[in-house]
Amino acid sequence: MKVKALDMLFEGIYTPLVTPYKSDFSLNESALDDIVNALIDAGIHGIVVAGTTGEYYAQTLQERLALMCQVKDLIAGRVPLVVGTGAIRTEDSIVFAKRARDIGADAILIATPPYACPTGYEIAHHALAIDQAANLPVLLYNYPGRMSVNMDATCLDLLAQSPNFCAIKESSGDIDRLHMLACHYPRLQLSCGMDDQALEFFAWGAKSWVCAGSNFAPEGHIALYNACVVDGDFARGRQIMSAMMPLMRVLEQGGKFIQNVKHGVTLRGFEAGPPRKPLCSLDDEEEHELADVIQKMNVAIKNIEERG
Repeated sequence: MKVKALDMLFEGIYTPLVTPYKSDFSLNESALDDIVNALIDAGIHGIVVAGTTGEYYAQTLQERLALMCQVKDLIAGRVPLVVGTGAIRTEDSIVFAKRARDIGADAILIATPPYACPTGYEIAHHALAIDQAANLPVLLYNYPGRMSVNMDATCLDLLAQSPNFCAIKESSGDIDRLHMLACHYPRLQLSCGMDDQALEFFAWGAKSWVCAGSNFAPEGHIALYNACVVDGDFARGRQIMSAMMPLMRVLEQGGKFIQNVKHGVTLRGFEAGPPRKPLCSLDDEEEHELADVIQKMNVAIKNIEERG
């Protein structure tokens, strides 16, 4: 039976899960268990495995297949699981998508193949091949900063062939694309993928936010979602977003996105470990800066919430 797009509503905070490593870069299974449970206990609405923040690009095919199964078991049906299928080869993405289907994932994340710089037509046929293999709801992932190309109108129009393409995580940072998606592709649910534009996404109708910072600050991210989407209180939302902007600048403009997210998880008391090569851990000054930014943000948001 064909899965229909309306069967999957993307609403709330979706955490693109970090992959915790030991000092030898092997998977820290105990920390993974702790992080997943802590996120769900904090109230996040969904988990994405094998996203950019999870360092999928630095993992073997076997590691990725095993990790999605482990996370599925840890979640145990408490929140939706979205599995990333990102790969240069369409054939590899199909392998990940089929396994996601077999383990009972709720949706898959389909990004543009990196490095190849495909056209919109080629991106669409890549995505359609994955969709045909998995037959699951699809969250598209447009991230030209890492993939070099956009999912253009040609791509999006071709993807209308399948109702499974039901949402898009937009990470271009181009506000004109946000307007274009909201106005011309209303069937695609908007999901914020650019943290420092979350308020704008919510104003334009997005109801979900795939935010790496929720790995270590779920309360703040949930507070912004609740203010804007649940309560429609954009005055409070602007206050919360203002408190979050210093963190957004560190994450989106600091050049060490994954390193900062992993250290943020460590500051929260979980053993996230180092990023895999070629990335290196933060230096002492960067660690102190991040800790200070997070501490000030948390205090500011708590005060805003207490004032109501």
